Amino acid sequence: MINSKSLLLGILAGGVVGAAATLLSTPKSGREMRADVKQRSEDIVQTMNRLRAEGMDLKEQITKTSKEGAALIKELSTDMKNSIESWKQTVEPHQKNIQKYLTQIESSLRELEEKTKGEKQSEQLNA
Repeated sequence: MINSKSLLLGILAGGVVGAAATLLSTPKSGREMRADVKQRSEDIVQTMNRLRAEGMDLKEQITKTSKEGAALIKELSTDMKNSIESWKQTVEPHQKNIQKYLTQIESSLRELEEKTKGEKQSEQLNA
């Protein structure tokens, strides 16, 4: 296994050697190089500030959207409850009527069965 300290030391040494080689092999003078580095660092700072501002805008937008979504879901839930209650109130009288008709049908079927049994018994006695 590679020791993590030696790995980090190798990465650090490689970075230093690479930076030194770049500085020594660059065709620009020190003044030009410093100006380029300064310009690039300013560009990076501007980019980071722009990204931070966009990130804050995005965060605010997400917060606003989530609050609106929660309110919409709550409103939808209330509407659904009201609709279900209204439906139940509309259906309830019909349920009672249907139950009444089913009871009447069951009673009629029992009477018909009894008549049918009575007729069969009469036929058997007459036969």
